[in-house]
Amino acid sequence: MSEDNTYGVSEIVGSSKTSIDEAIRTAIGKASENRRHIRWFEVTQVRGHVEDGQVAHFQVTLKLGYTLED
Repeated sequence: MSEDNTYGVSEIVGSSKTSIDEAIRTAIGKASENRRHIRWFEVTQVRGHVEDGQVAHFQVTLKLGYTLED
């Protein structure tokens, strides 16, 4: 039996001094603290901050899809 769902979409930005992967995981972890039923994410932008010729921070913009409750 198929279940019909309605989804909401939020946009968030995560950052990390270490990696893009950590920026994604940190952002999703934080969003999960107050957004229930997150089902998927999409990376829409990757950018960073440079200091003294070195990467200082990675920034990742994500769209999060979540199931809306009845």
